[in-house]
Amino acid sequence: MNVTINGEPRETRGAADIAALIEVLGLPPQATLVEHNGVALRRDEWTARVITEGDQLEIIRIVAGG
Repeated sequence: MNVTINGEPRETRGAADIAALIEVLGLPPQATLVEHNGVALRRDEWTARVITEGDQLEIIRIVAGG
């Protein structure tokens, strides 16, 4: 299925929900923020958010350093 992630079209094979997508993308869940169709999500909401064709996602990875 096709979605938009950070403004770029992307195929989400193997990812039915946000938690699965984060895993497929290889991102560390504890350092990742997700906005799904304009709604910022808590990590405990990721498994309940099903990804559908045309969804808009913003994914931010938090990186420490200075």
